[in-house]
Amino acid sequence: MKRIGNGRAKIITGIRRCGKSYLLFTLFRNYLLSNGVDEDHIIAISLDDEENEHLLDRHALGLEIRSKIKDEETYCVFLDEIQNVEGFEMVINRLLHKPNVDVYVTGSNSRFLSSDIITEFRGRGDEVRVRPLSFSEIRPLYDSDDEAWDDYFNYGGLPSIYAEGMDDEQKVSFLEYVTRTIYINDIIERNKLKDDKGISNVLDLLSSAIGSLTNPLKLANTFKSKGQRGITDKTISNYLRFLEEAYMIERVQRYNIKGKDYIESPYKFYFSDIGVRNSRIGFRQVEETHIMENIIYNELKARGFLVDVRIVEHRDKSDDGKYRNRQYEVDFVANLAGKRYYIQSALTMLDDRKLEQELRSLSLIRDSFKKILITRDRIKPRRTEDGILIISLFDFLLNTDAINQ
Repeated sequence: MKRIGNGRAKIITGIRRCGKSYLLFTLFRNYLLSNGVDEDHIIAISLDDEENEHLLDRHALGLEIRSKIKDEETYCVFLDEIQNVEGFEMVINRLLHKPNVDVYVTGSNSRFLSSDIITEFRGRGDEVRVRPLSFSEIRPLYDSDDEAWDDYFNYGGLPSIYAEGMDDEQKVSFLEYVTRTIYINDIIERNKLKDDKGISNVLDLLSSAIGSLTNPLKLANTFKSKGQRGITDKTISNYLRFLEEAYMIERVQRYNIKGKDYIESPYKFYFSDIGVRNSRIGFRQVEETHIMENIIYNELKARGFLVDVRIVEHRDKSDDGKYRNRQYEVDFVANLAGKRYYIQSALTMLDDRKLEQELRSLSLIRDSFKKILITRDRIKPRRTEDGILIISLFDFLLNTDAINQ
């Protein structure tokens, strides 16, 4: 709504089945109609429908759109899954030169934002990132926070899970189908892979170790240790890129707070939808600790934060009396509009040793930005003697101002 008529192509991106088409073709279309836009001034074309297969040729698509523009009034052009059109950049760029055309497109591949596309649009592309439903969006469907959480950390936030009234068995089947038949097959077809064996193995390995530090070489060595020597670190690097381009996973870099520089490798990966992750491992390794961390990351990204994983170095006294440098990890450093938050995720604070470790990394940071510990425990917000804010997971997920207390 804020981007109407801004002269740019509104590029709606995100993992498939997250609701991009519904946002554009239903919600936004209805908004335009309710605000006086004539129905014949909304040109909507879905390019993954079989009936529009002839429009996958960019010349035919351009001709079809131009044939529907009858006057000088503003036309809103909706193009769904535009990445299916070879040379779609030229189609969009030509539309942008028309003063009475407002362009909106969807796609499930980050090629939209690659350097050549940005150059082609000459800075006239405007990304609208759509993510699966957040916990706060599905919460009204349940009687309690705990009931909603049980479903959310198992099945994630793909809208169909909640819109179609599925039971648990149907949810499992749906997620397995979407992951295998849509996501994986789409990657294979787009990147011209021979089969799904290699990329499926990499995806499964990432699924079993979400939030763990890794890199292509480390993953390749893991495969070698299991007797799978045919997959190299270079191949794995390509597979990771394919999964990122499909918005299935997101890479998070480490940052050394003391040295103030990024550490190239290793890094962490989180899943854009935790239900997709759980489906890859047959819902067997549903460790609430790691899933909670992934969900906190997704929530921060949905709120617009830039997120890093950071390292704090400190010289500690060892048991032998000698001082040695140690590294403490801060789960997330979230930055937005000049604000910064250091955030730790802890499933429970009943383990005193774990709590001490989590608080230790935060207490070693000497700047004045907010430091927050999020726990699954049902607690009221409180502060430690060091000024660290401790809040419950549900306070964080359901109240965007909770971290500002």
